[in-house]
Amino acid sequence: MTAITARRVLVVEDEALVAMMIADILEDLGFEVIGPAASVSRALALIESEGPEVAVLDVNLGGEKVYPVAEALRSRAVPYLFLTGYGAAGVDPDFATVRILQKPVRDAVLARAVTEVLPDRSPAP
Repeated sequence: MTAITARRVLVVEDEALVAMMIADILEDLGFEVIGPAASVSRALALIESEGPEVAVLDVNLGGEKVYPVAEALRSRAVPYLFLTGYGAAGVDPDFATVRILQKPVRDAVLARAVTEVLPDRSPAP
């Protein structure tokens, strides 16, 4: 896997062990992890205060849908992908063009997907 430097990735996941696994994978690649956020309100606050460059979003956060976070990212032109146990069938059709990864996900698949959604895959200056 290619290391990425100085890229800030927001992780939105309500299951602590899954969030830690995602964060570890991304940190091993050289990403700076923002969060993890376990709720929509926390994720929105982190978007405002931390300015992520990419995001990994769980669709269901303890019964709360992550779509307000996706909209906030979309309005700022921040790329994101969904990581969900529900698959594509569990994602609102308004987000049909967003990349969806199925949980559980292999490290290499997550790493490749996050890197591919970045507009410029080269390391930041």
